[in-house]
Amino acid sequence: MTGAPTLLAVAHGTRDPQGAAATEALIARTRALHPELPIQHCYLDLLTPSLPEALAGLTGDVIVVPLLLGAGYHLRVDIPAALAGAPHLHTRIARALGPDPLLADVLTDRLRQAGWHPDDHADGGALVLAAAGSTDPRANADTAAMAELLRARLPQGGRVLPAYLCAAGPTPAEAVATLRAAGHPRIALAEYLLGPGLFARRAARSGACLATAPLGAHDAVAHLIALRYEEAVGELAAVVPARNP
Repeated sequence: MTGAPTLLAVAHGTRDPQGAAATEALIARTRALHPELPIQHCYLDLLTPSLPEALAGLTGDVIVVPLLLGAGYHLRVDIPAALAGAPHLHTRIARALGPDPLLADVLTDRLRQAGWHPDDHADGGALVLAAAGSTDPRANADTAAMAELLRARLPQGGRVLPAYLCAAGPTPAEAVATLRAAGHPRIALAEYLLGPGLFARRAARSGACLATAPLGAHDAVAHLIALRYEEAVGELAAVVPARNP
């Protein structure tokens, strides 16, 4: 490789203006915290530039960092298919952002900002971790793993129930009802979503005592994007010599 590979951050895309603004804010924060990185971004759907358009305008080595919270269909199928149509590039796909302890930091911060305190669990409180959901069970397993990482931040015996806003169950409302039936009087909902939009609004109406804001342009998310890039740079460097002896 010559020079630093381009970091191409690939977001899902949304019709919601606030959701689109949240993605732009996250990219801007990543650039501010990591000015040494050559960062570009694009979208899988609904917004431009699309992933094929972004790839067509790049040269050399590219690290694709999915702004996705689990390894579902987009990461396993859509992104590789787009890269197959850009043979002029040397590419590597980084891991999805989640699950990761840094995201547990963000979720904890968002919960506290919403009025939650770890002592709530000592009084019988519980958490619902509300994710988008996927038809791919591996993506939903990533959400369950994230729920375990969040649970590890709670007092002993704390309970975190993963929930899904589409394609899988339980829904956030069902998870809240389950926890109430189990005797938890105070239930908080953590939105395991990158930005606002339809899913975030639906999660907030689940019946929990409080609901957080989405992850958003938190510094830890920006650092995680850079971390995924650095991991993949090492992997790409290891295979480039074999391709170009």
